[in-house]
Amino acid sequence: MRPVAADRFTRFVAIDWSGAKGDRHRGIAVAECGAGDAAPTLVIPEGGVWSRTGVLEWLLTQREEPLLSGFDFSFSAPFVARGAHLPGETETADARALWAYVDMHSDDADLGAASFLEARRGRHFYLGAADGTKRDFLLWRSCEVAGDGTTKPSTVYDAIGAAQVAKASFAGMRLLHRLDGRIAIWPFDPVPASGALVVEIYTAIAARAAGLRKGTSKVRTSAALDDALAATGSRPHAPLPRYDDHATDAILTAAWLRANAARADLWSPAGMTDHVAQTEGWTFGVQ
Repeated sequence: MRPVAADRFTRFVAIDWSGAKGDRHRGIAVAECGAGDAAPTLVIPEGGVWSRTGVLEWLLTQREEPLLSGFDFSFSAPFVARGAHLPGETETADARALWAYVDMHSDDADLGAASFLEARRGRHFYLGAADGTKRDFLLWRSCEVAGDGTTKPSTVYDAIGAAQVAKASFAGMRLLHRLDGRIAIWPFDPVPASGALVVEIYTAIAARAAGLRKGTSKVRTSAALDDALAATGSRPHAPLPRYDDHATDAILTAAWLRANAARADLWSPAGMTDHVAQTEGWTFGVQ
């Protein structure tokens, strides 16, 4: 991988994403902070509720800015272990080809991808007991498997339950397809000398770094959010009208992204070979 100059970013955004059906999504939250230690603030769209298309359009207006933006969804499906993203169906040789494939085969509103998963349930995706044995669908990307063999709670093939990331991730791939070539996307693109960059984030990493224990990582009060922000080197936040998981995850993760963006080790993790990077991507913050 090429060397990076990630200390050039002066704006930091974290986006808590949603794969829900429909045109507007209360599950999407966008938080932004600048250099320094001021707490991140929420970016509120016209009408008060984000659409996925609205996030895309907003990002494109920022593409010349020194902006590092993190999305909380998986940027690709597992590939390395089986040599295919959707074995027996796709011949996608890299993640970009997968994004194009998902977009071509999805016609859901607002960049949704629920129909893509539903059309392939039981073959590639688990949506319930009728699809077979759940463990047969549990396959992970390289960055989702720790050195001790433990894995993230869910995979992009598991599309049921509160912890599932499948719907958001495949909807996100449709967004990435539209960003591709217009804004750099790491690690598929190197860190550019100027302009914006998009990375994959995992809000639980920010929560762990702030001292929140596994299983109790959701922040739902003003005091708890300020404590977590302080652990990232951030000043207290301006009061929010509502303390839901989406808003607090985005605010805390934006602060964490600012605090860690210049760490060279996070841009060159040991397990991220060029092959892994191009086929599966990587979560920023995973070593």
